[in-house]
Amino acid sequence: MKRKFLLARETSEINLARAKNDSSDILLNIYRGGPNSKSEKSYDSYRVPVSRWTTVLDALLYVKERLDSSIAIRFSCRMASCGSCGMKINGIPRLACYTKISELGTDTITCEPLPNFPLIRDLVTDFQQFFNHHKKIQPYIQNTHLDPTMERLSEFKQTPEEVDEFLQFSYCIKCGLCYSACPTVATDTKFPGPQALAQAYRYFADNRDDSAQKRLDNVDHKHGIWRCHFAGSCSMVCPKGVDPALGIQMLRGHLLSITKKPKKKRAELREINREGS
Repeated sequence: MKRKFLLARETSEINLARAKNDSSDILLNIYRGGPNSKSEKSYDSYRVPVSRWTTVLDALLYVKERLDSSIAIRFSCRMASCGSCGMKINGIPRLACYTKISELGTDTITCEPLPNFPLIRDLVTDFQQFFNHHKKIQPYIQNTHLDPTMERLSEFKQTPEEVDEFLQFSYCIKCGLCYSACPTVATDTKFPGPQALAQAYRYFADNRDDSAQKRLDNVDHKHGIWRCHFAGSCSMVCPKGVDPALGIQMLRGHLLSITKKPKKKRAELREINREGS
């Protein structure tokens, strides 16, 4: 038993030595300023010790806790679930807690606020407009044909195939990275953005929802789905594997074809196509 303990301790010491050998310093450049700052960008630079598992958020918190407490950042879960720590890291919108410094391949890291959002201060941006667009697409199940005599909630059973129609798009955490990467959002503030449009398709494709026509009318206008130029940058930066560009194109395809038909009719058409094939 004693020998086993010694082996475990020796192994731990070896791992600690490796961790020390793996550590190094990086130069962390952090954007500083607010909405009334000068047009010329201002950055503060800090030397930060990092290891191979250190994330950008870890480095930012090291600076805030030990070097400069005045830095404004937003974060919460530290596990890529809340979407709070979105920022531009070396020119690309990313989640700071999900981005390892060792994966960036450089010892100089530059953190900037997300573009296409009003700046509050430093790395913190205002999401009010973003959430307003999300709210306008009515992101919840709407079904007016439920039995009004029901006294309690009941199951709405779905097949795996029916769930697959919308499951991918339900993984959205509203981090705003796709919104910040969209070139159309940069030129049209009335454009809902890829996040809202993808969520519109998520509820349109859900067979529990019976407001398909209302959802289509909600995005079928000159500042709506037709403003998307399909750059695809929204899907490239999504940290959860959602493909907003695909959702937008699927919704656009329905608008151009059979979307004006009720969902039951669309289901019948799909069944006819299956039988024909």
